[in-house]
Amino acid sequence: MSNPSFSIRSNAKVNLCLRITDRLENGYHSISSLFQEIDLHDTLTFTEANDFSLTSNDTSIPCDSRNLCSIAYQKMKSLAPDSNDWHIHLKKRIPVGAGLGGGSSNAATVLKFLNYHWDIQQNQSELIQIASQIGADVAFYIRGGTQLAEGIGDILSPLNLPETFVLLLIFPPTYISTPWAYQQFNLTKRKTGYKFRDLFESGRIHWELFENQFESVVFPAYPEIGAIKSQLQQAGAIYAGLSGSGSTVFGTFINRHEAEIARQLFINDASFISLPIIQ
Repeated sequence: MSNPSFSIRSNAKVNLCLRITDRLENGYHSISSLFQEIDLHDTLTFTEANDFSLTSNDTSIPCDSRNLCSIAYQKMKSLAPDSNDWHIHLKKRIPVGAGLGGGSSNAATVLKFLNYHWDIQQNQSELIQIASQIGADVAFYIRGGTQLAEGIGDILSPLNLPETFVLLLIFPPTYISTPWAYQQFNLTKRKTGYKFRDLFESGRIHWELFENQFESVVFPAYPEIGAIKSQLQQAGAIYAGLSGSGSTVFGTFINRHEAEIARQLFINDASFISLPIIQ
């Protein structure tokens, strides 16, 4: 008889906008951002085992104690030391270093799975507190959906967007280091946080107010990434921008047909991977 096994989706996210508001004494930066969960996902398969172990189909990913899944596992194990162990297999589809929060999502999936299957009974607020100790974006995935993010990304407020739109994500095979991006950012250019009510006044999304301040760092260093934004704009995107610190660039379109037309600009270019359109 085989051991019980469960496969759980672990979704990506995009930063629809992002401002850097300050640098904190602990070295982190505070931000003002809008996080949007999307359907692009990894899959984590949990199988009962005698000891904890982690594997992945992506050989570039460390499967030791450095992995956020392992860190999340040990956080929960400390709350339920006598519980049965699990082997976790991580099937990656979210590109690494793409600004799509894949590693954070994976860690949050581990937290939520073990909280339920080990009957730890941490409520949502308590899970968010644990998640914040693992990484800045992990807390977002405890709730997911659409959320305003402040602080280091751990002060979260759920939000309902007044309009629907389609996202087209373009991921160039370039790894952008988030610590590098923060180090390069000129703090004299920091801004006050978004007044999110202004972004959604009159029952519509005011895309003209959206921006990502990391573009001022990433585009000069990687002009090929800046060129993707220009191409998406020329293809009729309502808004185009970098997600997180990159390297993914997304375009927002009014419908799937418009996004499909734009995708054709990239489909034959071997230097780009076009990710699924997300409604």
